[in-house]
Amino acid sequence: MRDIWLAEDDETLKKGCIIDFHKCSGNGGQKVNKTSSAVRLIHQASGLSAEDTKERSQVRNLSNALKKLRLRIALKIRNPITEKSPLPVLSPPPSMTNVKVYSTALALMLDRLMDRSWDIPAAAEVMNISKTKLTKLIFRDPAFLLEVNRGRSEKGLPPLQNPVK
Repeated sequence: MRDIWLAEDDETLKKGCIIDFHKCSGNGGQKVNKTSSAVRLIHQASGLSAEDTKERSQVRNLSNALKKLRLRIALKIRNPITEKSPLPVLSPPPSMTNVKVYSTALALMLDRLMDRSWDIPAAAEVMNISKTKLTKLIFRDPAFLLEVNRGRSEKGLPPLQNPVK
């Protein structure tokens, strides 16, 4: 189901959510406590939630919350690897600004990493990329790195550390 949710357009994904508009502290100056521009989404099928309060516009906060929800689904829901499991498209590397494409690639990379017990060289080999390229993809996204290190910790492996300081 995860891959279907990630492929859905924003309107369809939104229909599967409970949407809560509320007032929240943050940007907006005098307007902040007068309008309910903060948005919280609860994805009913997965139970995952996302919230955004950064903008004064309810519409922009809703759009940002949908992006956050897609990424949260990609980070938290794993699919077991089968013979029909797709490989992530990593050439060229997916742009992090295209959340729909990036979240799908992220989910598929995490599936492969989990399937290979969070072993970077083994997962890279299965994805037909170099260990260095996979490591660079992991380190460019702090949430991705956090999830990889969480999985490695569960397997008793040391956390990945950025060699470039």
